[in-house]
Amino acid sequence: MSTIIENIEKRQLKRVPRFDPGDRVRVHFQVVEGSRRRTQVFEGIVLKRQGSGSRETFTVRKQSFGVGVERTFPLHSPKIERLEVAARGDVRRAKLYYLRGRIGKRARVAERRWGIDEELIMAAEPEEEAVDSEGVAQSEAEVEDLGVAEEEATEAEEPADEAEEPDSEGEGTSESSDEDKG
Repeated sequence: MSTIIENIEKRQLKRVPRFDPGDRVRVHFQVVEGSRRRTQVFEGIVLKRQGSGSRETFTVRKQSFGVGVERTFPLHSPKIERLEVAARGDVRRAKLYYLRGRIGKRARVAERRWGIDEELIMAAEPEEEAVDSEGVAQSEAEVEDLGVAEEEATEAEEPADEAEEPDSEGEGTSESSDEDKG
């Protein structure tokens, strides 16, 4: 494939959370009805993911009033506003077509109880730091401010130490005078 096409496709990719078949997801997507646009939420179990790059799609299935509803979404579509992983599923297959023939409790997928916290922590996106007009990040400025405050504190302590030294000498003389009396 041409490198030009690959570069164009890479620019179209969006950052999406990591999810697999069996996971329960909430897909927030835009629906156009006449001249109105609104966001609709479709929550269900991911049956499959297929394709790669900008052509990757995933299929979500949910039960709506006793009827199974499946919808296939392009993963990097601009119509998808947000994609949330509600729960991780414990499955051993890449395609969960067997769920189509099941109804009620038999159509449920067991929730995975291991490895969820680590994945969610790793999936968190690092926030960009605020930068001032000089190009210094906020955390760096705070470190510099703390350094200046510590220097001021040590400078303030040094004169106090000098002031205490004559007092201690005076105490020493009074003790020696007590010893002379005794």
